[in-house]
Amino acid sequence: MRFIFLVFIVASEIRFADADVRHYKAAISNSQWLVSNQARLSCQLEHSIPRYGKAIFSSDASRAINMTFTLDMLKLPVGYDIAALESIAPSHRAGVPSRQIVDMQILQQFDGQLIDKPAWTMLSELEKGMMPTFYYQDWHSDFDKVAVAINSANFHAAYDKFLACIDNLLPYSFEDIAMTVLTYNSNTAELSKASKKRLAMIAEYLKQDTDLELVLLTGYSDSYGGRWHNEELAKARATTIRTFFAEAGVESKRIEVDSYGERRHVASNQNVLGRAKNRRVVIRMEKP
Repeated sequence: MRFIFLVFIVASEIRFADADVRHYKAAISNSQWLVSNQARLSCQLEHSIPRYGKAIFSSDASRAINMTFTLDMLKLPVGYDIAALESIAPSHRAGVPSRQIVDMQILQQFDGQLIDKPAWTMLSELEKGMMPTFYYQDWHSDFDKVAVAINSANFHAAYDKFLACIDNLLPYSFEDIAMTVLTYNSNTAELSKASKKRLAMIAEYLKQDTDLELVLLTGYSDSYGGRWHNEELAKARATTIRTFFAEAGVESKRIEVDSYGERRHVASNQNVLGRAKNRRVVIRMEKP
């Protein structure tokens, strides 16, 4: 009788402990992975977690390969804590040990986020059929813990599309080109070779994202030649770039042109290298 009583106590404790963990996970039957992209500027891989929110992997056009994971919660944290992230085997792979990936900070009124290596690790574990799972203390109840699992069912087809999207991203971002200095050959409105390449980059970006709020173009010259001539030459250089932006789809009213001629030098006019730096158009682009 005593043995039966002890078994009953242990079984009750196990059920009680399990009941104190609220599990959130998409079932195999409704595990969905969706891929979306904004031209060659961004890629997103999204997985819905019923009654909890979404798991979102995203990568943006940039000089470096990047990856961000966002745990988009329907109920945002009300305090600060740590969530343990582990890679858990699904039930049909009994005996496969779990792996600890990283601890994620929980910040008040913010979604959870992991950047680069932990995010890539999660994708690798999903590719292997594992389930990255977050564990943390519920911020609304002292009695409950929360487990949020990302189901790898139906993952691979969407992941293939996501990787193809990342491979097609531009190798630079808006921040890389938002402030650009174009230089010119002496006494002409012809761009230098390097500036032609830079302008081609801007053109490619504008094909993907025409949502510019303002473009400021400021022309400058070196001090060789008359002041009036230099003023007109600097203006002509800036106006040519204005035409380029207009033909690329930027509204004319959003493009402002100014010219300082031979004023406001950035280098000495006493040598060839200095004068080359002074012959320039400075482009400043702003987005909403």
